Amino acid sequence: MTSRTTGGAPGPGADAAGRPPAQTGPEGTAGTTGPDGTAEGAGPKRTAGPGGVALPSARSAVPPAPGTGVPRTGSALSPTTAPGHHAPAPPPPTSPPPPGPNPRSPEPAPPTPGPAPPSGRFLARATLVTASLSVAAALLGLVRDQSLARLFGAGQDTDAFLVAWTVPEFAATLLIEEGLAFALIPAFSAALARRAQGAPGDPVRSLAAGTLPRLALAFTAVGALLALAAPQFVAVLAPGLPVPSLAVDCTRLTATCVLTFGLAGYCSAALRAHRRFLAPAAIYVVHNIGIVTAMYALGGHWGVRSAAFGVAAGGCLMVVIQLPSLVRELRRPSGRAGVKAAAATQPLDVPLLATVLLFALCRQSQVLIERFLASGLPAGAISHLNYAQKVAQLPMTMSLMLCTVTFPVVARALADGDTERARDRVERDLALAACLVLLGTAAVVACAPELVGLLFQRGAFTAQDTAATAGVMRVYALGLLGQTLTGVLVRACFSAGRATWYPVAAMTAGIIATSWLGAWAVGPWGVEGIAAANAAGITLTAVLLLAGTGRRGVPIRTGPVLRELSRPLRAATVAAVAGAQAAALPSAPLVGLTVGGATVTVVFLLLGRALDAQGCATVLRSVRTLTRRLTHAVLR
Repeated sequence: MTSRTTGGAPGPGADAAGRPPAQTGPEGTAGTTGPDGTAEGAGPKRTAGPGGVALPSARSAVPPAPGTGVPRTGSALSPTTAPGHHAPAPPPPTSPPPPGPNPRSPEPAPPTPGPAPPSGRFLARATLVTASLSVAAALLGLVRDQSLARLFGAGQDTDAFLVAWTVPEFAATLLIEEGLAFALIPAFSAALARRAQGAPGDPVRSLAAGTLPRLALAFTAVGALLALAAPQFVAVLAPGLPVPSLAVDCTRLTATCVLTFGLAGYCSAALRAHRRFLAPAAIYVVHNIGIVTAMYALGGHWGVRSAAFGVAAGGCLMVVIQLPSLVRELRRPSGRAGVKAAAATQPLDVPLLATVLLFALCRQSQVLIERFLASGLPAGAISHLNYAQKVAQLPMTMSLMLCTVTFPVVARALADGDTERARDRVERDLALAACLVLLGTAAVVACAPELVGLLFQRGAFTAQDTAATAGVMRVYALGLLGQTLTGVLVRACFSAGRATWYPVAAMTAGIIATSWLGAWAVGPWGVEGIAAANAAGITLTAVLLLAGTGRRGVPIRTGPVLRELSRPLRAATVAAVAGAQAAALPSAPLVGLTVGGATVTVVFLLLGRALDAQGCATVLRSVRTLTRRLTHAVLR
């Protein structure tokens, strides 16, 4: 699949729309990259005209015709003048105006363009920052899960905490990763575009003033209601728990996440729209640090309740780490001198917020279905599902890091009216994300027993727990491509900042399929049947979104996208079979994991390159570039 534009930086000698660049004088400087890996665009200096409309400076006016001091044809300053002739005197007031532009009624100035689209280098650096901190957070998440397994095993205490863990899981999806971000990032992108076009007042501050207080009040009310209704919540979510009181205590502690995650998600969305990615990428690092610290410091006295307290403390850290950056962005002057009119506070689009929250709620309800069905199975079933899901979803999480960076780029492109750039960016994201997640899927399927044994088999986590978790993990992995495609496509649906019910309908169809298949499969296949139902339901959602996104969001080309996705899928199938055979040869789990993972990687990349998979080619280019830079740094 090819695309006409890069979706990132325009090619040399042209802007994002293919126009030749304007001459840049001393006041027109190129965009720079901030200290946290962020872009700070700059352009020609402009002054505010009547009504607060930004006008180009004198140096950015149309250049004079050759051999004259008079502007060219079409200038707003003089009528048409032939080269080498003086401009004729204007006609007397009583005579009719000459044809062509009227010198007494100049044409309105063209709209002020926003900052240049972020360059490919900026996107790569921002993705690297986000991915690096996400890997650190994922590793700390593994430490958290290992600590939970080591201290409390995979029994009824852990099951009780994992029921309460549903609250931060839902809060992260609804308020940080998807729901609130899908509404706020396009809203802040549109406000930034209006600010760049010279709108009166400061649309960005007006949006913050109109949304943050109301949302904070709503978060507080919902969190308090959940803490009061914790017994009913536990009874509905996991009616088969033998000791529900422990789950109730943990739920009341984790209910604070509704407020803290909501504020953290608001800060993250606003900062990403401003192309600030360092602080938002670090929130899960500090959150996991809070949980692990609380478990080891308080676990001897509070038991598994210490983990729930760590969830509450980590949520506060997520807000604290982002707040200074957001305050700096909101205090930053808009750069339009002379504009004193204050814009009215701008409330958030309620229909848009309703659709994105309902979508995120439907998607996260897969966890509710799983735990409801598993609560009637023997003790430890919920824990096996949780551990398997945490590890199996790591490839999906890593593959969506690029989309976390490019979602504000797509939203800003649509706010500027550049649909082609938005489409090309989304299609490239689909190709690269699918390549990365399928490589991870092949590795998980091939090396699941070795992976689970190395990560969790110690303390109270037995060999039987390892076998059960590995089996569930392999089944979960079959739905990772659907999870990734859903994550990319739903961002394309909501990037225009308009309410659309199609993603909610597609996700509802997937949830219905998950419920029916899970209820049917849990009897004969237990937890593996639940995982299979999850994979089937999310795959159905991805298919529906792929079929309908082009008509409701960014107009992607479905046929070329499907052809592109088939290439890494074929490579991953062969790589998983080869990797499983290689991993089974050594007896030591670490050696088996190393051999199996290396086999999967080599086979996948070679086959993907042979099949001309766009994502594999991008990965190989990135590896070659990184290798050259490391070699140069070592040898110089």
